[in-house]
Amino acid sequence: MNGNSIGKALVLTCFGETHGQLIGAVIDGCPAGLPLSREDIQTELNKRRPGQTAVSTPRKEEDQVEILSGVFNGFTTGAPICLIVRNLDIKSENYEQIKEKPRPGHADYVTHVKYGGFSDYRGGGRFSGRVTVSYVMAGAIAKKLLKQINIEVLAHTIQIGNVRITKTISYEKIRENVYNNPVGCAVPELAALMEKEILKVMEEGDSVGGVVEAIALGVPAGLGEPIFDSVDSDIAKMMFNIPAVKGVEFGAGFRASSLKGSENNDEYIIENGKIVSLTNNAGGILGGITTGMPIVLRVGFKPTSSIAKKQRTVNLSKMEETEIQLVGRHDPCIVPRAVPVVESCLALVLADHAIRAGMLPRILRSRK
Repeated sequence: MNGNSIGKALVLTCFGETHGQLIGAVIDGCPAGLPLSREDIQTELNKRRPGQTAVSTPRKEEDQVEILSGVFNGFTTGAPICLIVRNLDIKSENYEQIKEKPRPGHADYVTHVKYGGFSDYRGGGRFSGRVTVSYVMAGAIAKKLLKQINIEVLAHTIQIGNVRITKTISYEKIRENVYNNPVGCAVPELAALMEKEILKVMEEGDSVGGVVEAIALGVPAGLGEPIFDSVDSDIAKMMFNIPAVKGVEFGAGFRASSLKGSENNDEYIIENGKIVSLTNNAGGILGGITTGMPIVLRVGFKPTSSIAKKQRTVNLSKMEETEIQLVGRHDPCIVPRAVPVVESCLALVLADHAIRAGMLPRILRSRK
């Protein structure tokens, strides 16, 4: 069994390498009758496109999506949807010089072992952050599906390095501000400090990590298929498929470990004829099933592994210790461009569960 597909009712299969011809996605199980245009997908891709700011990689990719199947006369047909983005700005020569030297922090060594040296080593090949193009293409479709049932997905940067948001941010601020600054932060003053933090480590030839918070609004109670397809385990699995993710927490997360039960429990009340909780330490999920409160989670990203500082490594063919110093085009911090990726991953899982729960029918509208 391969690991290139995810989902049960709405299945994403992704393909392609960062220095190959293209990155692609096949989305199977999308209901027929969903209005879908190239612009719907392009709008989401533009949010993660490289080379747009001083704090991202200088690699210039237009990331223009092509719809190859599954859409006819502006609507999904119910058939698999195949989407591709062609890689145009490829410079592989730097990787020829280091192909025998696994980069610290990257998957170079483990892929060499797993695939017997046959894997595409250029830019990390299949294991580059560029594969998330396929997640965003699929996420664009998932967001449109969720809109049919009034579910909205948001994400924003809450930490880069030592700069962190410490107060609750309104949904309105997140909607208004996230894509109006280079770091994806909903607080303009902190966005400037986060940008400064990234520029500082760039000058040092280093990198920095951070945290993205994701929120899903309008999710009804009852989504999730315990035990092993619980909604939080599926979300966590999808988030860990984003390169550089090292941690996922829901609601109070690890902070709950230091709380008393009386502090952590979300007490119930009735508000406008609906059962809600006074707090949301559970992050909108209990027992692997949605509670009807907003889903809230945070995703932790390690510092970008490609840095300009000299590091120790080994030569695989000579089996001797050596050093490596990287040149090329790399994000000094992956977090800003990961914001739309986190949104897409959350949307994809929720759309899959909504179809499985019967909230989204196989045909969204009738065409007579």
